[in-house]
Amino acid sequence: METNKLTADARRFEYLKLLSRSYKNIQEASTEIINLEAILNLPKGTEHFVSDIHGEFEALEHILRNASGVIKRKIDETFGGYVSREELSTLATLIYYPEEKLELIKKSEKDMDDFYVRTLHRLIKLLGVVTVKYTRSYVRKQIPKEFSYIIEELLYGDTEEQAKGAYKDKIIQTIIETGVADDFIIKMCDLITRISISRLHVIGDVFDRGPGADRVLDMLMNYHSVDIQWGNHDILWMGAACGNKACIANVIRMCTRYDNLHTLEVGYGISLRSLLTFALDVYADDPCERFKTLVSRGDDMSSFDYDALAKMCKAISIIQFKLEGQTVEAHPHYEMESVKHLHNIDFEKGTVKIDGTEYKMLECSFPTVDPKDPYKLTPEEELVMNRLQNEFLESKNLQAHNAFLFSKGSMYKTYNGNLLFHGCMPLNGNGTFMPIMTVDGSKKGKEWFDYAEQVVRRGYVASRRGEIDGNRDVDFFWYLWCGYKSPLFGKKKITTFERIYIDDRSTWKEEKNPYYRLMDKKEVVEYILDEFGLDERTGHIINGHMPVKAGSNPVHADGRAFVIDGGFSKAYQKTTGIAGYSLIFNSRGFDLAAHEPFVSREKAIEEEIDIRSTTVAKEGMVGGRLYNRDTDEGLEMRKMIDDLRQLLDAYRNGMISQR
Repeated sequence: METNKLTADARRFEYLKLLSRSYKNIQEASTEIINLEAILNLPKGTEHFVSDIHGEFEALEHILRNASGVIKRKIDETFGGYVSREELSTLATLIYYPEEKLELIKKSEKDMDDFYVRTLHRLIKLLGVVTVKYTRSYVRKQIPKEFSYIIEELLYGDTEEQAKGAYKDKIIQTIIETGVADDFIIKMCDLITRISISRLHVIGDVFDRGPGADRVLDMLMNYHSVDIQWGNHDILWMGAACGNKACIANVIRMCTRYDNLHTLEVGYGISLRSLLTFALDVYADDPCERFKTLVSRGDDMSSFDYDALAKMCKAISIIQFKLEGQTVEAHPHYEMESVKHLHNIDFEKGTVKIDGTEYKMLECSFPTVDPKDPYKLTPEEELVMNRLQNEFLESKNLQAHNAFLFSKGSMYKTYNGNLLFHGCMPLNGNGTFMPIMTVDGSKKGKEWFDYAEQVVRRGYVASRRGEIDGNRDVDFFWYLWCGYKSPLFGKKKITTFERIYIDDRSTWKEEKNPYYRLMDKKEVVEYILDEFGLDERTGHIINGHMPVKAGSNPVHADGRAFVIDGGFSKAYQKTTGIAGYSLIFNSRGFDLAAHEPFVSREKAIEEEIDIRSTTVAKEGMVGGRLYNRDTDEGLEMRKMIDDLRQLLDAYRNGMISQR
């Protein structure tokens, strides 16, 4: 026992010596303790949660720029008593889109100097309001370097000795006289937007039907503090980026089905020429009616273009069904025989058996399917898929985005007492954790989430080494996309084949995991929170994935769980009746807002049309206001303070020399 204690003490002493390299003497260690103690007693920063973006770049950009109404509320609270509504709207739009709005203002404003003076004073005052939660040291790090001295002086330099504001007035006058007012205003607006949110949480599905997923990821890569909980659409694209052919086929099918080739061809530079040539040859006389695009983006495509798109969609769909059948056969523990259909087709009768029932097919043209070996690709299909796989692997932008998703993303996240994940916790009907069979044994609960993440991370590493086809870790991406017990999918099976070929809509049903019914029960939510080591009395589950239908409540289990998929994607807005939810968690509690559809960036700037948001739920903190000491980062700070106090003792008793 004594030997172990001495060993522990020796390790601790070595750690303190390492710490002394950063804090070289009593003064430096003491200063950092004082700084950390001060930070602990500031209100916690504002967290912003969004989910199910589905490639809708402009709508997300606006919500991030206005921080889901946080900035507008700050403007109203700060200036509402003496500034007109029109001027408040102009100020808000200026903060959201400073460069574009300034250009418009210059066309109508008669006295730009007067505008600059008013605006700069208001921006400085607003910056003071939004920085109240932060130390000067933190704010200083956020300020753009070229204007750091000026902004600090304007923010903190109004004292009695400086003639009650004359000091600030002179600085502002000089900013205007030197011709840098526009640049200064742009930097101030960006700073206000940046500092209003301390952390952004993206609860999955950056990708899907919208045309701007690549732009969304570019924006997130430049966001100051963000984490991502992978959605099923994200994991599908991640698998495609890793070369999984079943994932690639699914991605291309959806892009052709929803007229979203822009993301593939422009965003990622992926050529579909090999698929187009193949489709026009094999399906030349096939109208491919069941594969016509479901969305028109109004870009004046010709009838030939739409016909070609349908042929490409059918060609890749058949390839997808074959590749998925191969994957299921290679991994029987997936328990996904129900997604295999080609071997159940009676090509002479034009029927297919699904779950033991025979259905008439809406079409039965399968020129590339061999009834004796239905899941084997033809040589031409093999060639197409090899070329497409190379296109995905060689796309620099896609690979950069995939690396970002792995570095900032995960299957779930616990943060400040809350559990964040995209889809569901697979549960049995009685609310217990559903066991999942894997090649490494049965997994359930948190262990299943951790295992799934480990496997796809291995798959990512394997793909970088070129170990792709036949690699079970790379295959696992496809399972997480649509697997029976995948926490990202949450349904018994995906019914893509049925929706294309069967008229009976009862076959289209995708039975949800019991989680979606049981999450209304407080005891079930607490059971899940406890599994992840969170306080079941104060924690919350926050997830997306399932669009909240119009009239339904996104808040469950007496406020212990939030589902924030409200329809960012235009495709879901008929179901949800809104254009998405977003959640704000600040020092005073939670604020869940429902957003009306975003018209366009141009209208937002020109007509000052903001996204109208309605608060649908608020929850205050039971113990009062939250401070940094109550957060995960606060816990780390307290540990650091303890370490620094021990370092002080070591300095004072001579164990470690000061420098």
